[in-house]
Amino acid sequence: MSQWWTYRPEDMLLFSPRVYWRMFELQNASVWPFQLVTFGAGLLMLGLATKRANGNERWIAFTLAFLWVFVGWTFLWHRYATINWAISYVAPLFLLQSVLLLIAGIVPRALVFEGRGLTSWSGMALASTGLFFYPVLLPAFGSKWEQAQIFGIAPDPTAIGTVGLLLMARGRLRWSLFPVPVLWCLVSGLTLWTMGEATAWLPIAAVALALATCAWAAVRAS
Repeated sequence: MSQWWTYRPEDMLLFSPRVYWRMFELQNASVWPFQLVTFGAGLLMLGLATKRANGNERWIAFTLAFLWVFVGWTFLWHRYATINWAISYVAPLFLLQSVLLLIAGIVPRALVFEGRGLTSWSGMALASTGLFFYPVLLPAFGSKWEQAQIFGIAPDPTAIGTVGLLLMARGRLRWSLFPVPVLWCLVSGLTLWTMGEATAWLPIAAVALALATCAWAAVRAS
């Protein structure tokens, strides 16, 4: 029997890269043309966040809440958990994130899009990455267009876009909304790295940028 130290990280995977990417192809086919709705919702939220008008935060929070529970139910629970038993323990966190977003939309000034400066610009860059660039970047690295990961349909761009929108916000409950999307980005990045995928840096870089921006803002405020 092989010794435990001879195992590589990829030996611990419960699925092959082919099966992993096939999930996104099946997800896109099953929900089409809902991708057009989620893309439009993302575009609208980004526009509302930049306008900084009173009341916009409620619609952004409610929309994100729906998208998180939708991705958690349709993708994580019904697809990913069937090939990776650990995801059955992660999927409830997407429901938790949805509940927290609903609370943020109800509680006055829990989220306020009045920010300016580097934090807001970094947030806009991450939100744009999840919405516009993520679906294009992955096929550029060799994935089929049918396997593109779309904001509001797949978890990675949804998490990255959410982190970006939260960086553009202020408010009493903002920090409570970061842990779940950040944790997912780390889990996804580790999974992709274990599979030897060149795109593993995408979710990791998103987390790194968010943390660096928050640290810079904290130092400047102190």
